[in-house]
Amino acid sequence: MPTLGAIARAWGRIGIVGFGGPPAHIALLRELVVDRRRWMRPEQFEDGLAAVNLLPGPASTQLAIYTAWRTGGPAAAVVGGLAFIVPGLVLIVALAALFLGSPPDWIRGAGAGAGAAVAAVAVHAGILLLRPAWARVAPAIRWRFIAYALLGAASAATLGPWLVAVLVACGVAELGWRRLAGGGLSISPFAAIAVVATSGGTIASLAWVAFKVGALSYGGGFVIIPLMQADAVERYGWMSDAEFLNAVALGQVTPGPVTHTVAVVGYAAAGVPGALLAAAVAFAPSFAFFLVGAQRFDRFVANRDVRGFFDGAGPAAIGAILGSALPLALALQERWQWAVLAGAAVALLALRRGVVLTLLAAGVVGAVAVVLGAPLDG
Repeated sequence: MPTLGAIARAWGRIGIVGFGGPPAHIALLRELVVDRRRWMRPEQFEDGLAAVNLLPGPASTQLAIYTAWRTGGPAAAVVGGLAFIVPGLVLIVALAALFLGSPPDWIRGAGAGAGAAVAAVAVHAGILLLRPAWARVAPAIRWRFIAYALLGAASAATLGPWLVAVLVACGVAELGWRRLAGGGLSISPFAAIAVVATSGGTIASLAWVAFKVGALSYGGGFVIIPLMQADAVERYGWMSDAEFLNAVALGQVTPGPVTHTVAVVGYAAAGVPGALLAAAVAFAPSFAFFLVGAQRFDRFVANRDVRGFFDGAGPAAIGAILGSALPLALALQERWQWAVLAGAAVALLALRRGVVLTLLAAGVVGAVAVVLGAPLDG
C-alpha cells in the first residue's frame, strides 16, 4: 500500500498534465495504477470505470477517487481526489480573474475565438458519448433510447434550468417502464429525486447550481454546460453569453476535470469565495459516493433499479449535450465568430483534431482578428 505522500504526488501529477478531458485522464490513471505501479488488477480498473459511468457527476474525477480508494483506503481517496482536482482549479480561477476582469483587447479576442468553437466541441463530445452508448443498447429497446435522447436535446435547447427535471423524469420513466414490463423491480431511492429551486440570495443560488452540476449531471462532464448556461446567464445574470462561452473554453483547455468550469461561474457570481464554494459543492458528491458508501459500491452499481434509472437518464443527458450546441451557437455575437465555429467543426468532426488544440487555435485566430480590427461586442 503506497503512502499518502506517494498518492498525492502520483495523482497530483495527473492533475497537472491531464489535458484532453476524460479519455486522457482514464489513460493516465490506468497507466499509473495498473501498468506501472500494479496497485490494481486490470479487471478491477475496468469494473471501476464501468461503475463510475453509471453515476452522476464528473466520471474522471470519480475514477481518480475510486482508484485512490482501491489503492489505499478512504484517506487515500481524499488525498488522491484533491490532488487530482486542485491544480486545475487553481489555474482556472486565475484565468477567470484574467478573462472576467478588464483584460486587453487581444485577451478578449482570444476568449471570443475560443468561445466561438464551444458549440462544435459540444457536438463532438455528444457524438463520442453516443456511439458506445448506442452499441450497448439492446435492439428491442433502442426506440426508448432515441426518445430519451430527443427529449434531452429539445430540453437543452429550450428549457434552460429546467433541463434537470427532464433528465430525472427520463430516468423515472425507464424505471416505471421496466416495472410495468414485469421486471419485479422495487422503486429505487433515485426515483424519488426531487427538483428543488432555491429562492435565497447569491450564495444559496450558486450552491444549487453547483449541486446540479455535481449530483444530477448524467453522461459525463460536458452535460454541465446546458445545466449551467441558463442559470448563469439568464436566470441570475452572473455572466454574459460571451463570458459563459469563455468559461466553457477555459474548462476545456485547463488540466483536470471539465467540471472546473463551475468555478468560473462561481467567480463571476461571488469572486474567489464563490469559485471555491462552487467547486466544493460540485465535487462533494463524488467524494461522498466512495467515502460514505464505498463498502456497498459494488452492490449499488449492480442494482437493477439504479441501472434502470441511468438507462433512462443517460440517453437524455447525451441528447442534452448535443442540444446545447444550439443556444451556445446562438450566443455568438460577431460574424467572424461564425467562421471560427465552422472551422472548429471541420477540425473536430472531419479532420478529427483534438479538443484542446482546436480551442487553442480558435483562441489564436480570435486574438489576431481583434488586433487586426475585427469587431468585438462589449
